[in-house]
Amino acid sequence: MGVGGLLLRICGLAIRALQFLDGAVILGIFSYYLATLSKNDQTIPTWMKAVEGLSGAATLYGLLGLLFVCCLGGVSFFAFLGVVLDVCFTGAMIAIAVLTRRGTQSCHGTITTPVGSGPSGAKSATALTYGMACKLEKVAFAVAVIGIFLFLISILFQTLLARHHKREKRFGPSPANGYTSGSRRGFFGRKKKHVDGPGADTLPGHPTPHDVENGAPAKNEKSFFGSFGRNKNTNSYGNSAYTGNY
Repeated sequence: MGVGGLLLRICGLAIRALQFLDGAVILGIFSYYLATLSKNDQTIPTWMKAVEGLSGAATLYGLLGLLFVCCLGGVSFFAFLGVVLDVCFTGAMIAIAVLTRRGTQSCHGTITTPVGSGPSGAKSATALTYGMACKLEKVAFAVAVIGIFLFLISILFQTLLARHHKREKRFGPSPANGYTSGSRRGFFGRKKKHVDGPGADTLPGHPTPHDVENGAPAKNEKSFFGSFGRNKNTNSYGNSAYTGNY
């Protein structure tokens, strides 16, 4: 793999790791909400369950994405599948940002949080203060917005990595580049072989009439097919009628 492919793969791994952490943060916050509400026999809103499910799926996809980039990065089918899933999870992060939009509110005074409404310093039925619950929702909202951009950037890197893999598969690696990276062919196609040594561009010699008259020794000539061709033991002019006598 060339330097370009290595950099693309490293960037892809970094983005997948950030996506995993992004989903894990939201999953952890809402898992805590759901655990405290369930423990204290409080009603769990449907939107909170939706955020829990979407963030859990995003976390799992980020983890699997790390493995795919390491093992199958650039393969056309998996690259296309990754682009489709990135688009889907971009929508999922937008949905989480919409559902947690109350995280943009101030966490002072009387506030509404996922665990209820009340003064920021008062404790909710879950023994969690409303102010702390508000701050956690604010974090979830901010992380969801970041996740939107992470999945959009991931689409770009998936496309670039797939194109690079296709180019490497077409042009290399090969003995010409030390089996390290692919390389494009020249503008006019295949490169000409370079012949070293003196007289590389010199045309082969031809017998003169004097050589033919005096019967110069014939040279063995190989045919076009190399060593499998037959040897020609006749001179280049065959049985010439030239005798030199007039």
